[in-house]
Amino acid sequence: MKHEMETNTHGKYIYGIIRNNGSLDLGAIGIGEEPKKVYGVNFRDICAVVSNSPVIEYQPSKSNLLTHEKVLEEIMKQYTVLPVQFSTISPEHESHNILKILEENYEQYSLLLDKMEDKKEMGLKIVAYENEFIQYILQKYKKIKRMRDQLAESSEEKIQAQRIEVGRMVTEAVQKEIENYKNYILNKLNPLAEEVKVNNPFGEMMILNAAFLIKNTHEPEFDKAVNELYEELAQLMKFKYVGTIPPYNFVNININKKGD
Repeated sequence: MKHEMETNTHGKYIYGIIRNNGSLDLGAIGIGEEPKKVYGVNFRDICAVVSNSPVIEYQPSKSNLLTHEKVLEEIMKQYTVLPVQFSTISPEHESHNILKILEENYEQYSLLLDKMEDKKEMGLKIVAYENEFIQYILQKYKKIKRMRDQLAESSEEKIQAQRIEVGRMVTEAVQKEIENYKNYILNKLNPLAEEVKVNNPFGEMMILNAAFLIKNTHEPEFDKAVNELYEELAQLMKFKYVGTIPPYNFVNININKKGD
């Protein structure tokens, strides 16, 4: 991986694609040691939002990632945006290569912009509180609770085997209830979304890690449904509800940076 200061070659850092045929100047908010001017390169009625940059691979540091996201957030205040992957750089200082990228992918970008118009991505992560969820399991699965309570009365020779069996049963019950709750939550929210992307969970107690593509007009109804779920489940689970965010989960743009 190249260090950020190892090259003198200049190019253009690409943040996203929007529908625009006029001038665009978002000011000096772009990525780099010193903030770079963020502006638009137009082809017909679509536009690449870029800033000048050395041709390097930017480190995914907190500062760099935040700058990338803040530029996208600024764009989204006025435009529907197709987000481009972090550290995507066209290796030409002039705009010829950017124009070639836009021309070659014009139909794809135009269709995607139409699809994303007046929609937004909302993210929802839900994680069970471990102690509270285990207590819920013990209350619901009476057999497991009885076996657990009997451990104190068992001889030392039997305790180890029983502990292993109870642990196995608790693990299976937790997995079953996590799946049940995930399906319950999705059944409440899916009808309000245009598309849903369920991502892989991280951690054993994660109930849901999902992105929802929502029409702007449906956002109040979707917010209400999430709030109702929170009120119902807050004693068992922690909610992290985020929006509006760039639609990474519903847009897949692979840019040929060299324009070959």
